[in-house]
Amino acid sequence: MSAPFHWPVRVYWEDTDAGGVVYYANYLKFMERARSEWLRARGFEQDVLRDETGVVFVVRRVEIDYRSPARFNDALDVTVHLREAGRASLVVQQELLRGDVCLAEAVVTLACVDAANFKPVKMPSTLLQALFPTP
Repeated sequence: MSAPFHWPVRVYWEDTDAGGVVYYANYLKFMERARSEWLRARGFEQDVLRDETGVVFVVRRVEIDYRSPARFNDALDVTVHLREAGRASLVVQQELLRGDVCLAEAVVTLACVDAANFKPVKMPSTLLQALFPTP
């Protein structure tokens, strides 16, 4: 597989609780944004993918470990690393980093579904080719 994709995130006041610590659900938002940018970097805007192929990705499963708190004004780096791909699914590993310190780590399973009925469908071949380019 390829090297991890990196996306910078800054923690804003709205991301934190009264103690200035990032609210736990916001780690998932940061990771979602990084996955969207990961797809964009490979040439796939999610709304265009939906409109042109009729497919969208939905989160099927998330397994996350919170290791250390992120705090107001932290500059973070969110990674996306493709671990595996099936005919209708992707599994990515993600980390939320502050410098070299891993604050959270997740394994996210994404299902490729029909945008109209949300039933699993095969991923478009153009997407698979972009994820697994042939030399």
